[in-house]
Amino acid sequence: MGPMSPQKEQNVIDIIRSCVSRKSIFWTYHVSMRMAERFVPRQIIFASLDTYEIIESYPDDKYLPSYLIRAEHEEVVFHILFALDRDNDAVRIITTYTPSSEKWEADGRTRRKS
Repeated sequence: MGPMSPQKEQNVIDIIRSCVSRKSIFWTYHVSMRMAERFVPRQIIFASLDTYEIIESYPDDKYLPSYLIRAEHEEVVFHILFALDRDNDAVRIITTYTPSSEKWEADGRTRRKS
């Protein structure tokens, strides 16, 4: 999980935004169940597109490279874990949640030290 170059990070964000704006999204069963619990409606994921920011990257994730995105809508910060499926020009949303203050700093960008 090393840092990405600003250019690569921008490229990944652009691809994710493009996929989301075109609704080229696969919603995993897990995210559908978790969204019901955690109250991050799909329309907010679409409405917050311009605020997407990569806070962690997992290029060697099990199936596809994945990226933890911080987003904001009406001053509410939330996270979306996207897997990037370049072969199908799509993204998979693995999970979404509102970061807890026990695990994340107030800005929602930095994990708290254990």
